[in-house]
Amino acid sequence: MDVKTKKMLKNSLFYIMVLLFLVFIMLPFIWQFLTSIKPLSEIASIPAKWFPSKINVQFYFNVFEKHPFARYLLNSFIVASITTFLSILIGASASYALARLRFKGKKVVLMAILSISMFPTISTVSPLFLILKNLGLLNTYAGLIIPYITFALPLSIWLLTNFFSQLPKSFEEAAILDGCTRMQIFFKIMLPLIKPATFSVALLVFINSWNEYIYGLTFMTDDNMRTVPVGISLFPSNYELPWGDMAAASIVVTVPLIILVLLFQKRIIAGLTSGGVKE
Repeated sequence: MDVKTKKMLKNSLFYIMVLLFLVFIMLPFIWQFLTSIKPLSEIASIPAKWFPSKINVQFYFNVFEKHPFARYLLNSFIVASITTFLSILIGASASYALARLRFKGKKVVLMAILSISMFPTISTVSPLFLILKNLGLLNTYAGLIIPYITFALPLSIWLLTNFFSQLPKSFEEAAILDGCTRMQIFFKIMLPLIKPATFSVALLVFINSWNEYIYGLTFMTDDNMRTVPVGISLFPSNYELPWGDMAAASIVVTVPLIILVLLFQKRIIAGLTSGGVKE
């Protein structure tokens, strides 16, 4: 076997393994999609049928006709968008200060921020519920956004601090010589330089906020204020388990996120690799 044949064989094996890995990852999504377009009689059939005998899209209509699903989508979008915006704004400012400014206790601050992310979500539900109840923030967007920001900030700060620390100090020195203030340096020079990284962090925060369940279930008891994950989990009734509706709803929720990642994959990759810049 010559060198060229070995190389082709090696490349073929690599792509086959990648394909198998992708199929393994996508299998739950594929199964959900096929379930969402099956006739009702075939969803729980034994043995299970992979492909439907005919296409049925009624479950997609049921999602919006039987449930206030459009309202769930709007609630999730508002909460996730505001959480992402505030987390990036606050996180980028804090990250720049931690990466560039010299002050006592910097390591303590970083460790305190990291420790917040170590708390299990379930352990904070009861105290947060009492706090939000006393403040009158239950069943309000602020009642979800504030806790979400609390747990999104550690991720934002730790990732963005690393990116800020990798930027050459010569940029700041040149800006100071030109008479720029620290705020001008941050907004006009440093923040645009980490734009790809900021976008990647924002996408992670948005997805985490979009998919969060425990806080949404506990703090939003009004059906019109519920988020998508909570709304889908409450589809079942005492006498019915609507697998078709749940499958269709999960597809409706997941597809926009997949499209978002595919559209901005270049920026995401650029953000994940931009931390490799050396001074």
